[in-house]
Amino acid sequence: MRVLYGVQATGNGHITRARVMAPALERAGVEVDYLFSGRSEDQLFNMEPFGDYQTRQGLTFVQRDGRVKILETLRNNNPLRCWRDAAELDLSGYDRVITDFEPVTAWAAKRQKVPCVGIAHQYALCYPIPGHNYQLLSRLIQLFAPVDTAIGVHWHHFDYPVLPPLIQPPLFEPTLETDKVLVYLPLNPLQELEARFSVFEDHRFYIYCGIDEPYQRGNLYFMPFSREGFQQDLSSCSGVVTHCGFGLISEALQCGKKVFSMPIKGQFEQLSNAHVLEKLGLATIAKDYDESLLLDWLELEQPEPRVIPDVASRLAAWIANNCCESPDELTKRLWQQDVPRA
Repeated sequence: MRVLYGVQATGNGHITRARVMAPALERAGVEVDYLFSGRSEDQLFNMEPFGDYQTRQGLTFVQRDGRVKILETLRNNNPLRCWRDAAELDLSGYDRVITDFEPVTAWAAKRQKVPCVGIAHQYALCYPIPGHNYQLLSRLIQLFAPVDTAIGVHWHHFDYPVLPPLIQPPLFEPTLETDKVLVYLPLNPLQELEARFSVFEDHRFYIYCGIDEPYQRGNLYFMPFSREGFQQDLSSCSGVVTHCGFGLISEALQCGKKVFSMPIKGQFEQLSNAHVLEKLGLATIAKDYDESLLLDWLELEQPEPRVIPDVASRLAAWIANNCCESPDELTKRLWQQDVPRA
């Protein structure tokens, strides 16, 4: 079987899922080509697992200062270019398309009547899980990246065909440095982050951001983007301060790290995630930065690690078997574990 795998590269969580799926699909005997859109090629890093991948402009959100910039998003996107790229993408050599919320491959599959499976956190929002208007969102999601079969992933199934998080096991054995905090807030200016975290002198904050070389300023450690370095700091920290993206929070919960989350304003997925995290008691949520709330969070005990099954291998086998099993049966088999009370 030969598959084209489209990945929305706006957020690192989509790319991380593809990194987890790549070796699983190879083990299952599926031949895969990859296409990324939503981020310029020079901003992609650690792309070795994807071989000779393609890129397209695609569609994306402009996000800065902790919110979606609507006018800039409209100015910077070119729907006609995306539609043209989809029309010109030749799928004649492929048996199936997989899309992680990537519009070019999804629309190309729809136009050329190639079976298309959506594997992404966003596709969980096509079901009436708490925290969003699913009827509206399901239409918007299918308009953005339409699929024949939607496979969503989330922290709970909510009695719908939604799978556990699609993440890799920890790269490093989790340890605990009680004063170490990992920070991933790429939309916030560094001066703002420095002002916020420097006042907590009893803690060390490892802040990952778009710099070339690491440097230290008091109790703050500014780190360049690096998948391995980030995973190493995640394994040893006591907690993570981040927005409300699905992938990183899933990895933190798997490692038994507490989470302080500030959802991006105007980003429907993150607002829904924040609601679910609060409902399940999995994170501290701050709609706006709150110094006293962060101080209380720093004093919290560590949660128990979440046991997450090998979703990638099951999904890869399902794809290699031509997706014959129903998503409901796949869901039942993968949630054979205790889950948080919904």
